[in-house]
Amino acid sequence: MTIQELREKRAKAWDTARDFLDSKRNANETLSEEDSKTYDSMEKTIVDLGKEIQRLERQAEIESEMNKATSTPITGKPNNVTGEVKKGTASAEYSKAFWNSIRNRNFYDVRNDLSVGADSEGGYLVPDEFENTLVEALESENIFRKLATVIKTSNGDRKIPIVTSKGEANWVDENGTYTPSDDVFGQTVLSAHKLSTAIKISEELINDSAFDMTSYISREFARRMGSKEEEAFFVGDGVGKPTGIFASSGGAEIGATAQTSAITFDDVMEIFYSLRSPYRKNAVWVLNDSTVKALRKLKDSNGNYIWQPSVSAGIPDTIFNRPYYTSSYIPELKAGNKVMAFGDFSYYWISDRQGRSFKRLNELFAMTGQIGFIASQRVDGKLTLSEAVKVLDIRKTS
Repeated sequence: MTIQELREKRAKAWDTARDFLDSKRNANETLSEEDSKTYDSMEKTIVDLGKEIQRLERQAEIESEMNKATSTPITGKPNNVTGEVKKGTASAEYSKAFWNSIRNRNFYDVRNDLSVGADSEGGYLVPDEFENTLVEALESENIFRKLATVIKTSNGDRKIPIVTSKGEANWVDENGTYTPSDDVFGQTVLSAHKLSTAIKISEELINDSAFDMTSYISREFARRMGSKEEEAFFVGDGVGKPTGIFASSGGAEIGATAQTSAITFDDVMEIFYSLRSPYRKNAVWVLNDSTVKALRKLKDSNGNYIWQPSVSAGIPDTIFNRPYYTSSYIPELKAGNKVMAFGDFSYYWISDRQGRSFKRLNELFAMTGQIGFIASQRVDGKLTLSEAVKVLDIRKTS
């Protein structure tokens, strides 16, 4: 079955579930226990079809990448070398030396090439092309990087100037005096919090030429770092880690407060319109799957459901006609939690301290025939303008 056929099948499944809801709701707008179980089964079909669509889309992306040419034809004279000569960590010599050192091949012959990439903690900075692979992998593991503004810094803190209040014009009488009205500027600081992980690989596997060391480390780095980053970007408290959107201090502004965990249409509409219109044109929702489940049952005053499935490629599912993204790190639908956010996430800035580092640990796991690797990076993240994102807060029960 093609992706488009799956989209159409999911849209029909949603139409069936929606009609079932409309026909089975009683006067109190609730379902009986038996009908609720039937609807849950229908919704599970919709969710499963959505996951299958995502898998097929990802498979198509991988196949497209794999089908690209692995080499380019020689169009110039063999002895006529043109183009930019890569140096430092971008050079072929450095990349070769780096991976030889990781596998411990010709180690003493490559120290000179590696010296250009030595970091201050005794490891080696990964080659530029490999770092690009890591960044791409992190983005695939981390939905937040796709939404935020990502910058690179070489060292030190990054100070971001912010206009905290705008000047304004004033009516002036004939021959009257102009009234000064200046913008007020502030700043927010992005530093570099350290995120690290340790990897152990057997000596036999490292020395096996069939083992794709580059892909393995890239994949593991992405999985571990990506999940930890995403957690911090959403709920981090800013202490030794980034400040998350849902943080009580430094996070997004509360746009609406729900009285109970049974979110209503009015709650969603309130947070939607609490965001100023200039931000709404680029705004998206972020929420937990449990919250999406609750929102699928909500209708506007005309009887239209606010959740709508996608039926075309490139067009995502929507809530209130705006795209949404889900993450398991966003708080679940429960009293006392901030459960969903709506806004322009380009105002959340992620600062990558350029240069990710690896250390090889030859002796630590030698007794078990393993080699250890420590991977680390420095990153920070912060919402630079709190009014650009609004969150829905559920009041605590007394």
